[in-house]
Parts: sequence; C-alpha cells; structure tokens
Amino acid sequence: MNTSKTTKICQSPAEAAALLRDGALVALPTETVYGLGADATNPVSVAGIFESKQRPAFDPLIVHVPDVTMVDKVVAEFPHTARQLAEAFWPGPLTLVLPKRPEISDLVTAGLPGVGIRVPGHPLTCEVLRLAGCPVAAPSANPFSGISPTTAQHVLDGLGGRIDAVLDGGPCLVGVESTVLSLMTPIPTLLRPGGVTREAIERVIGPVDVAVADPEQDDQAQPAPGMLSRHYAPRTPLTVVDSLNEAIPIVGKPTGLLTYGRPAAETVADGFERVEILCEQADLKNCAAQLFAGLRRLDAAGLDAIIAIRFPSQGLGVALNDRLQRAASK
Repeated sequence: MNTSKTTKICQSPAEAAALLRDGALVALPTETVYGLGADATNPVSVAGIFESKQRPAFDPLIVHVPDVTMVDKVVAEFPHTARQLAEAFWPGPLTLVLPKRPEISDLVTAGLPGVGIRVPGHPLTCEVLRLAGCPVAAPSANPFSGISPTTAQHVLDGLGGRIDAVLDGGPCLVGVESTVLSLMTPIPTLLRPGGVTREAIERVIGPVDVAVADPEQDDQAQPAPGMLSRHYAPRTPLTVVDSLNEAIPIVGKPTGLLTYGRPAAETVADGFERVEILCEQADLKNCAAQLFAGLRRLDAAGLDAIIAIRFPSQGLGVALNDRLQRAASK
C-alpha cells in the first residue's frame, strides 16, 4: 500500500471540492462520523478508498449528495416512500438503499444493484458536495473495521499518509453512523441501526422489517456497510456486559470501563484502572456523540481489556449496542 502521501488540511470547502473533482481522496466531516470521500462516478478514485482503508470489495459504500436535486444522478428510481423519508430526515443520518444508475461504479455497491444514498447534515460537507458537482462515495475515514473517527485528528491518526486531504469540521455531533434502510424489499428493511431510530422511521412510513446479520455471510457482498459481524473494533479486547455488578467479578488485569451515567466512587478501586463516562445523565444522544472517542481513549491507555456497559435497548440505544456488539466480536 502507498503510504507516502502528504495528507494536507484543506483550508476551505472550495479546496476540498476541487480535490474531489481531480480524483483525490478527501476526508470530510459529517454529523455522524468523518467520511473518506471520492467521486462516486470515478472508478479509480473509488478503488483508492478500498486501498487506503484496506477495505474488502464486498463491503459497499454510501453515496452523499448535497440535496434531493442530485438524487437522480445516483438512483434510477426515487419512489414516494423515499420522498416521504427524505422530507422527514434529510439532511440527516438516514441512508436509503435504492436501485442504482449505471454511472455509479459497481465498486461502490459491491456489485449489487442497490446503492445507499443520503444528504449529510453537516453544512461544510454539503457545501463541498454542492461545489464538487458530483455524488461522493464516503465510508468512515479510518482503517477497515477499526473505531470510527469523530474528529479530524482521528482521521490523521488512522489514515495520515494514505489519503490526500482532510477538511476539519470539528467534532461530529451525532457520533454514530447513519441508519441504513433498504427500499428494495417488499417491506422496507432496516439493514443497520444508526442516528435515526426505527421508531422515528415507522412514524413516517409504517412498519419496517429488520435484517438479521449472518456471520457465515461475512465474506460475501453485503447489502449495506456496517453489517459484518466484527466492526468498529478497538485493538484492546472488548467485553460487553449488562451491569457494573456483572463487570466487577471479571476484572483481574489492567482494565478500562466504558459506561454511561455516574458510577459509584469506588468503581476505580474495584479494579478499573481507567473509567470513561460517556455522559453524566445517561442521555443516549450525548452518549452516541462520545462513544467512539471514549473507545479510542481507552484503546490508547495501554490496558489489557475494556469492559462496556450495554445501553437500554430502545431508541438510539439499539444503534449504540449494535456498535458495541460488533466491536466485541471475536
């Protein structure tokens, strides 16, 4: 792999847009996580995403557009249900899977007929997309299967020297990837939980199905990113438990704790060398914004193990638990 590039910091959306038009790889801020962008109609640029991330070709990418006026450059059909969802959640963390146009590289979709598309909710990146004038494929801007980046520094830590540029838009406000909903099934199917909850989607279009991941299919083309059994993972082994009472008995070596709310003062004395409290009041929105940054800090602390407390299994907690479970997968 080529790791001899100098990764520059873009000074403006116009500079980032010009680089994308020229075929460069540019990391862009979104409200979810930082994405590694390339012109979705340029197969060479798209291939560069897979090379720089060491991402397998069977894991598809999401295409980003500045608004609904560019949707027709990406998808062959945009039915009424898609319009309802776009009106309700775009710009924002919802990706819709729809039949792709032939101009979109097959690399983007892992050779499948459906493409994921969304309008991101970050004003800087929407400006980049508008100025670039092309749909932009952008998975998370980190080495494949690692912890997703929520700051420009996270991007540089993982991909510095492998990509052309980063546009710094500050910390990501949502902090977990977009929800992915397929509209290519008889009933809309939730492929990946994320920043828009299932409950919110069902209030707009009615009941949706939920895809069940099959680890035995991990080496085959995936209908959406983030569906592999292991993903978002720190280098330090991670265990997910239901409660602090369940966690304390298994602590026997330098261990970190990832939790929400304020644990009892004696927690550190009970064997945890480092404790990351994602939010004081167990607010799931704030927990999501801090999840990947908290995991990164624990992963960099020289620990032998990390224990994470599972979130309530409702609303945004479904997406948070999904990320933890995949990060803990062996």
